[in-house]
Amino acid sequence: MSRGSVVASFVCLVACFTACLAAAPSAAQQPAPALTGTVTAGPEALEGVLVSARKQGSTITTTVVSDKDGHYRFPAARLEPGDYSLRIRAVGYDLEGPTQVSIAADKTSTADLKLRAAKDIASQLTNAEWLSSMPGTDAQKGQLLNCVGCHMLTRPLYSKYTADEFLTMILPRMQGYVNQSMPIHPQLRRAERMREERGDQRVQVYRRVADYLASINLSARPTWNFELKTLPRPAGPATHVIYTEYDLPRETIEPHDVIVDDQGIVWFSSFGEQNLGRLDPRTGKLTEFAIPEHKPGFPTGLLGLRSDAKGNLWFGNMYQATIGEFDRKTEVFKFWPLQGDKNIDAAQINMVSPQSAAVDGKVWAQNNGFAGIHRLDIATGKLETFEPFKGMSGPHNIYDVIPDSKNNVYFTDFRQHHIGRIDAKTGQIDLYETPTPNSAPRRGWMDAQDRLWFGEYHGDRIGMFDTREQEFREWPIPPKWSAPYDVVVDKNGDAWTGSMLSDRVTRLNPATGEAINYLLPRSTNIRRVFVDNSTTPVTFWAGNNHGASIVKVEPLE
Repeated sequence: MSRGSVVASFVCLVACFTACLAAAPSAAQQPAPALTGTVTAGPEALEGVLVSARKQGSTITTTVVSDKDGHYRFPAARLEPGDYSLRIRAVGYDLEGPTQVSIAADKTSTADLKLRAAKDIASQLTNAEWLSSMPGTDAQKGQLLNCVGCHMLTRPLYSKYTADEFLTMILPRMQGYVNQSMPIHPQLRRAERMREERGDQRVQVYRRVADYLASINLSARPTWNFELKTLPRPAGPATHVIYTEYDLPRETIEPHDVIVDDQGIVWFSSFGEQNLGRLDPRTGKLTEFAIPEHKPGFPTGLLGLRSDAKGNLWFGNMYQATIGEFDRKTEVFKFWPLQGDKNIDAAQINMVSPQSAAVDGKVWAQNNGFAGIHRLDIATGKLETFEPFKGMSGPHNIYDVIPDSKNNVYFTDFRQHHIGRIDAKTGQIDLYETPTPNSAPRRGWMDAQDRLWFGEYHGDRIGMFDTREQEFREWPIPPKWSAPYDVVVDKNGDAWTGSMLSDRVTRLNPATGEAINYLLPRSTNIRRVFVDNSTTPVTFWAGNNHGASIVKVEPLE
């Protein structure tokens, strides 16, 4: 190469490098933040502190996380001018100040946050931290996993009930409430599920739970006889995130399933009330569509919410024993109540799955009342019923029904470790056991390759069943006692799940097994998880089932 060519090449490289530098925004070139500051406790700068800002009079709260140097930063587009209240989440710490800040237009406000040691660390613990702290075997602690469906573990742990009082009064009363109950909105069960323990078997279960609770609560001591353990704060990639929380107007609203339609509108099922909710995230406006009762006097509320190929919403009206459809364009409901001998007092239709109804015009649903599965012919209204565990011993609970691309249905057995299949053409039933015993598979999602992804609630794992190869894979989900409820896979191949116990959303790379845990801004009882793939990066949505709010999680990478 000639000297002239070398010089020309060098000039070209320098020009390209200079152009790249000009195109890449430096920290100095980024838009000025609306609010920034440093979080410290004494002389120490703290990473992983969640800083939340809420404008006075607003129902929307925005949260960011401090980095390794203790710095936090609210982008200008996230906070409009006004007066804001501030709060933090960092287990072991309370916010000393400031708690208020004013944001001006086109100007960066600064608030350096001072933290002090928490006066009451017990009130800050998640359910997962309580389980990690309390003594006992995994089997003993695992007995409490269903308690968190209605309330925090602090209720029995702060109590002074003896084992006999738990056995004769408290546990039978708890059993009498339906699973959408909350302390502020209890609802009584009208009949027992047919595939659960009865008689002496139930008494034995009660006795084990009663003895364990009395050994760890305050019935025999002024304080707990164990050290309170906390999980580490977020670090590294887990701090690269922005949260937006939309408060709902009544404490009794339980947004169980949250999904986003093709217009960016958020829809949710109200777990304890006869309403379908619609939230415009741009304005925070909430619209509720009232649903008539088909079994007056029975518990109210919806659970599963899924859309069909037309974008219409389908749901299970639980103890109202009804399958429902909502046309988003006409805003009109259509209902298929159970009829005849299937409409028993214990009937409980939680999940309705229309995802593949275009194949044959049929929709699948489950019935917790007797561990059954229904198939609805939309055109005729005819309902077929399958009982996969009929004639088999032991407790069973068909929790979810998930169709594949041919509208064969797969189901999860929450009381055991089975994934089941019903052939859409022949009705043949097959059962497959998860590699982890007693894993309690719960909610599931079918990907485009007909692979079923599901949460293993008692296994602390995400499971995947390749329905074509009939092979399982599992991934452990940290921390211990995460108890994944549901799973969805995004456009990048990452699997997302949420925990009812740890207040964490987990993003798993199935290829590497690496996981990022995003700690949510406050106590959050997560059920259904949803990922909006129309954004880049993707956006995660979930309902705070006990906190009357909807949470959006936006990873920044």
